[in-house]
Amino acid sequence: MTAVLEDKFTFGLLIKIIHIMKRTVLKFGLYGLLTGFVIFTLHLVLGIKNLDYSTNEILGYISIFLSLSFIFFGIKHYRDRVNNGVISFGKALGIGVLISLLVGLGIAFADFIYTQFIDPSFFSQYEQQLIEQGKADEIIKMTSTTAALFMLVLVTIIGFIISLISGLILQRK
Repeated sequence: MTAVLEDKFTFGLLIKIIHIMKRTVLKFGLYGLLTGFVIFTLHLVLGIKNLDYSTNEILGYISIFLSLSFIFFGIKHYRDRVNNGVISFGKALGIGVLISLLVGLGIAFADFIYTQFIDPSFFSQYEQQLIEQGKADEIIKMTSTTAALFMLVLVTIIGFIISLISGLILQRK
């Protein structure tokens, strides 16, 4: 009988922990997502067409890193404000990866919208520039969907690395 009560208590506690983690992940994931959308919008308004592809690529990576900076803040918030100053490496890593997935989905969505609707000729123009630079062997055929999936994977991998580093820095037992 005691084992059954302990199992119910443990399961209930687990559900509560997941709910609290979910709020932290959603909050900081949305902060990262909104940061990415603001930077993307500014990029469009200020003239993405006026910059060369390499400058746009650098600005894209800066926006990814700024958006993913919320991984660190989300883990720190969970540790300090939700979990009484304690967080395991595994829980920190889990929170960070989930935040990076939300940010990745947002960036992938923005990339899809841009290449599908705002600038449908993006890929052909980029390919033409590579050919003119003598880099035709670097061309990878992309569609809006494959580019969005690529961005989701890329952002999640970068987010995983940031989560690892943040988890190592912020873990406390």
